[in-house]
Amino acid sequence: QVQLVESGGGLVQTGGSLRLSCAASGDTLRSYAMAWFRQAPGKEREVVAATSWTGGSTYYTDSVKGRFTASRDNVKNMYYLQMNSLKPEDTAVYFCAADRASIPRSRADYWGQGTQVTVSA
Repeated sequence: QVQLVESGGGLVQTGGSLRLSCAASGDTLRSYAMAWFRQAPGKEREVVAATSWTGGSTYYTDSVKGRFTASRDNVKNMYYLQMNSLKPEDTAVYFCAADRASIPRSRADYWGQGTQVTVSA
């Protein structure tokens, strides 16, 4: 089974950028569809971006379209989320997720521990 470790979170001002990374180990990343989820305090977890096994297609939730870009490197076993034009409402814990059978939209088989992203006004 795959293990996932996120990094790259932090504190940034409104309008700033961050790049999240998800390092996979224990299995080859190309066997998994990948997704980034986030959960803000008091809110339900939501999918931010979800990417097919080859990276040929990615779903984005409406609130991040045009600002966030997910990408994957199946050779390096890495999955990324480039976040630009950040807003305070993007503040959340961001999780990397992987699933063998389907592109994660609400659930996934494997999860990372999460990384905090805080956007100050």
